[in-house]
Amino acid sequence: MTSGGSGVKERLIVALDLADPEKARSLATLLAPEVGMFKVGKQLFVNAGPDIVRMIHDLGGEVFLDLKFHDIPNTVAAAAVEAARLGVKLFNVHASGGREMMRQTAAAVEEACAAESLRRPAVLGVTVLTSLDGADLEAQGIQGDVPAHVVRLARMTRETGLAGVVCSAQEVRDIRRACGDAFLLVTPGIRPAGQQAGDQKRVMTPGDAVRAGIDYIVVGRPITGADDPPAAARSGMADVRLGTHGRSHHRRITGRHPSRQDGHPDG
Repeated sequence: MTSGGSGVKERLIVALDLADPEKARSLATLLAPEVGMFKVGKQLFVNAGPDIVRMIHDLGGEVFLDLKFHDIPNTVAAAAVEAARLGVKLFNVHASGGREMMRQTAAAVEEACAAESLRRPAVLGVTVLTSLDGADLEAQGIQGDVPAHVVRLARMTRETGLAGVVCSAQEVRDIRRACGDAFLLVTPGIRPAGQQAGDQKRVMTPGDAVRAGIDYIVVGRPITGADDPPAAARSGMADVRLGTHGRSHHRRITGRHPSRQDGHPDG
């Protein structure tokens, strides 16, 4: 990925948070020329299964499989290998599943990809959902504010060998300081200026997210619910481009990518 030109397109992940596989197919077909990747979450995957991933690949698109695996280490590691076999570029696990769960997942994916000559996906840890705030953490008995807890989880994710984290753009600078520039950061909760946050509590505009140092931004309803989704995607990319040119923290993300077969989480 580069920091301009086609790299702007690659930074944008469109969330296909839909129940209807045919509607998802139509949107993906419409948007494939405009965006670099599509997020497939629980609702669509449960409805359509692995075929939805294959369909996106047939259109030339990449997939972020957003299933947030969270279970005992052996179960998550086995599911992670199947995600790698599907050929997705990114997928995630809950960092709160613990150190051993993430360590076994990273090792199982690396071993399977080497043995089967698979492209190695970037495995991400989910820190704190962007629908949660400090009051929600306190209700769960978690001490400290959201940024502090996010950084704790991000450090643990990096130490276990995963490629990066899913986080709010508001915590990016803290994570960069704690985990370095090679750590991959993906953020949902992106809303164009002036749009309502909906059920997200920690949001940011595309340009501000890139200026903060994010690698990939995830945008859903502002694009998929627009009257003209391709135009909305282009508008979002224009904001990303402005953020790229104006960012104070510039991360070089060309060269090897964690999703490449021979790559490690080096960005």
